[in-house]
Amino acid sequence: MGNLKGKRALVTGGGQGLGYAITEHLLDAGADVAIHYFSSQAGAQELKTRAAKLGCRAEGFRADLTRETEAGRLVQQSAAFLGGLDVLINNAGDLVGRHLLQEMEADFWAKVMTVNLTSMMYVTRAALPWLLKAGQASIVNLSSLAGRRGGHQGSLAYSTAKGGVLTWTRALAVELGPKGVRVNAVAPGLILGTRFHATHTTEASAQETIRHIPLGRAGTPADVARAVVYVASEYDGFITGATLDINGGVYSA
Repeated sequence: MGNLKGKRALVTGGGQGLGYAITEHLLDAGADVAIHYFSSQAGAQELKTRAAKLGCRAEGFRADLTRETEAGRLVQQSAAFLGGLDVLINNAGDLVGRHLLQEMEADFWAKVMTVNLTSMMYVTRAALPWLLKAGQASIVNLSSLAGRRGGHQGSLAYSTAKGGVLTWTRALAVELGPKGVRVNAVAPGLILGTRFHATHTTEASAQETIRHIPLGRAGTPADVARAVVYVASEYDGFITGATLDINGGVYSA
């Protein structure tokens, strides 16, 4: 994946969890990275230090991506720092909370959609002129196994939003393919060692899920990061509109 050397990437939610691991792997592949964070400034700073040791450039930028103006400002700051954009990794998102249908309030539903889907549209729309200018560019969207199967109890809104990411990916690939921009998604299953599952998944639930995974283990952030770098890289330039499932064999389309 050395063909990412010198490529300019923006990773949303890059200061912690999967975004942190993705940024690490992009840097290891030789890319320069703009690291978006909301509350994980320390993680962004650690990655900036790692970049310097590797001879790459990296900088952290804070933004609330649920606000259109902040998402636009993030992209402009990132493109100014990097001198353009070749790769966009739409990683930011969250379950927010668990609510069954009978408990669902319109404000909660709207928040989950904004955090996971609308914010992705804000960032991608702002980044598009830079990606088009790059000539051959790549977008990778983070979805979830929940978007494939519906998720566990209480994840109705989140699963719906992540399913929307898959449809967004396919539709955007058709729209942007003729313009030289590839758009793909990855859909992780149970990935332990992240703030997401530390917050939203109990130990008992994790062990029960692992019991049904054909490979017999949970995934790691590195499992996801390798896949993201793979589909982002230019040497797979005929892959677009695809979703790579990273779940140990629980689900395959």
